[in-house]
Amino acid sequence: MSVKALAFVAKSGSGKTTLLEKVISRLKDRGYRVGAIKHDAHRFDIDRPGKDSYRLTAAGADTMVISSPEKLALVKNHAVSPPVEDLLAAFFTDVDIVLVEGFKSSSLPKIEVHRRERSPDLLCRGKEHDPMLLAVASDEPLELDVPRLDINDPDGVTDFIERNFLS
Repeated sequence: MSVKALAFVAKSGSGKTTLLEKVISRLKDRGYRVGAIKHDAHRFDIDRPGKDSYRLTAAGADTMVISSPEKLALVKNHAVSPPVEDLLAAFFTDVDIVLVEGFKSSSLPKIEVHRRERSPDLLCRGKEHDPMLLAVASDEPLELDVPRLDINDPDGVTDFIERNFLS
């Protein structure tokens, strides 16, 4: 079984996370199991100095999992960021859909998030023509070869996802 995944791509500060929060909440309200992946081009640390899990990783553990009755977290050191397809196959076989923030160069189907005030140009239509672009969620009217969704209408964006991915 392949995992259904859809990437939300945009320039930083366009509102990807805000839109994804609302769409995830609406999909959950509709009864779907939803996964999420956030691509971070920068270094991050989910652990805090002094905590046992941090100490184990700092001591040299290449992979460290912390688990509780409610959730688990995995810290795995690697030389390069793994392809999103590997992450989907390894961690998301138990969900109906995975919404991915970022990974604009991936082969995943995409919705581009666009705000007029952030940039006049689109990532997936302009210098680059990404054939995996399915729609653009924007706050302005645009002439496009894909549907334009209203960035301020998360119900409409969720309806689009449900029609095109979950039916």
